[in-house]
Amino acid sequence: MRHRCAILTISDRGSRGEREDLSGPALKTILENHGAFEIAAEGIVSDDPEGISRKLIAWCDRGDLALILTTGGTGFAPRDLAPEATTAVIERPAPGFAEAMRAASLKITPHAMISRAVAGIRASTLIINFPGSPKAARECLEVVLPALPHALEKLAGDPSDCGQ
Repeated sequence: MRHRCAILTISDRGSRGEREDLSGPALKTILENHGAFEIAAEGIVSDDPEGISRKLIAWCDRGDLALILTTGGTGFAPRDLAPEATTAVIERPAPGFAEAMRAASLKITPHAMISRAVAGIRASTLIINFPGSPKAARECLEVVLPALPHALEKLAGDPSDCGQ
């Protein structure tokens, strides 16, 4: 089963064309190489929480996306508001994804402690925040990737037992 996904880059400079986004393409490459994912939408928005929330809602409400990955805006900078924008639109939290990413990242760098990434579900779409650094985004996606197909199948209503 292939899962339709979207990647949203959150960056003031990137949205103004002042910086090339490298983390979104890094996430896209990993998903495409996995084989279970189809990239159905890509976008870039500024670090404005209302704009982020509007894009997430619009993509979730399409009804055809199983997964949205955001990249950027998860740190301590004053404009890093991706977690707040995501929290405002999700209906059910899915904290295990962010917890797993932080735990694995702490083995690489103590800076993982400043990640405020969140994950959650809106309707039938899972949203996960990733760091804006291409290296960190790749590392974090590799951590959660093994669980994603099963999670998305369950979210889509797969009635099979999880323990098999």
